[in-house]
Amino acid sequence: MTTDPMYPPNSGMPAPMGPLDELLDFGDQSSVPVKVFVGHNLGARTFLICLPMHDFYRMSDVANEAGEHGEPVTQRKLDPAHAQKLAAYMLRGLVAAAINRREMQKKPVPQSFVLVQDQLGKQPYLSMQPIVANLRSCKPLGANIPGERLMTPSGETASFRVMLSQRDVLWVVDGQHRRKGMDLVFEFLDHVRHNQRYPKRNSLMPRESDAIDFSEMQLWNECYDVARSFCTVAVELHLGLDYSQERQLFHDLNNLGKKVERSLALVFDSSNPVNTFIKDEVQALVRLSEHDIKNWADDDGSLPYKDVVAINAHLFLNKSNIAGAPPLLVEARKEVARRWWEAVVAIPHLGEPLAKHKTVAAQPVVLKAIAKLAFDFAFGRRQSDEHLNLLLDNITDVDFSHDDPMWRFYELSDQARTNYGLGGLYTYLPSDEDGKNRDIGSFQGGFMRFGAKHNDIYPLIGDMIRWKLGLPSRSPFMMMSSQRA
Repeated sequence: MTTDPMYPPNSGMPAPMGPLDELLDFGDQSSVPVKVFVGHNLGARTFLICLPMHDFYRMSDVANEAGEHGEPVTQRKLDPAHAQKLAAYMLRGLVAAAINRREMQKKPVPQSFVLVQDQLGKQPYLSMQPIVANLRSCKPLGANIPGERLMTPSGETASFRVMLSQRDVLWVVDGQHRRKGMDLVFEFLDHVRHNQRYPKRNSLMPRESDAIDFSEMQLWNECYDVARSFCTVAVELHLGLDYSQERQLFHDLNNLGKKVERSLALVFDSSNPVNTFIKDEVQALVRLSEHDIKNWADDDGSLPYKDVVAINAHLFLNKSNIAGAPPLLVEARKEVARRWWEAVVAIPHLGEPLAKHKTVAAQPVVLKAIAKLAFDFAFGRRQSDEHLNLLLDNITDVDFSHDDPMWRFYELSDQARTNYGLGGLYTYLPSDEDGKNRDIGSFQGGFMRFGAKHNDIYPLIGDMIRWKLGLPSRSPFMMMSSQRA
């Protein structure tokens, strides 16, 4: 656009007469300066930006639904549950940031800040990976973006300052769940700050009461403040991609990376309180392996880490995984878990080389069954200290050898069950005549190998252990007529 010397751009005078297109582009008053570093990702020019979390959220959007102006869809469908988990992680990070900022400023950290951090869960390090976005409103490679070079005192290029306006939306290519997590965090903080109470539903803060005291309100106000200033989000901003290029970039970012092996990921993770318990306490009692032991001849007595995680999930949470384990709940149940592991490692041959040849207890599904029993007696609806003590004090009395015919109950005839003295199991185990699959494994070559469908099998193994130790039957509907015995 040409300028009239009578009306310098910064004089504050009205714009001179000119073509309408130039007038509409003249001095966009909504433009704000943003400091960027220029990169060339495989030759394509990109901007590398650090923005305060709240600024990024305000300036960005996601094209997973056609917008009011018909923006093309370049994203998969949002997974709300995944976004909720990320929101909890980010809130944990904001609390840590509020505490870190106080420490950097040499200010005291209130005890309530630390208590909230413990309730949300502490971990050695918190960080969010960079978000990849595209600026659709510019020409390819950002050729028409106004800006200036920022120099160091020695005359070297330090960075660039570019001008972005309200129409310059950062369209998220990789990171829509992180952005939705930010949305949930700000929604939580807004509710808490305006109502001075925790949300009653879908709250990111695990509390029985929605009441907030003054000190906690101070924390949430500081979390809101650090999200607007201290906590930044790293963005790799691609410039002027069309929707087909956005889709290709989304594909490459999400499909060319190799997924980390489950056991290795769990070994590296210290954010989950159950995982921390395993590293701090279980690892001192049993040897853990990062890999599955598929060939029993190679069994060195160690337990695969992912199986130990699943066993503890049943023990602490009555679930098959430890995702979302509440730190306070885990802390309250650690004593029972310690007792459980101390009792289990005393089972003969467990942890020895070739343990799977010597005891069925070396098969993870059996340990899941024992863990589920401990949960039921310690924390379930039929909680009983008497039954829990009976289980943990006498678990080594159960014959976990491969030869015990109890494990083959469903393979045996009624006459064989009677001959082996297994008649009492009829009142503990569900019928094998109801048409349902009761194939829990097979006895071959002198070894009882349980099947791979653990969720179907471990409750039945638990019923057998209940019967063996004289513990109550799992459920009244199991109580079939004992006349068959």
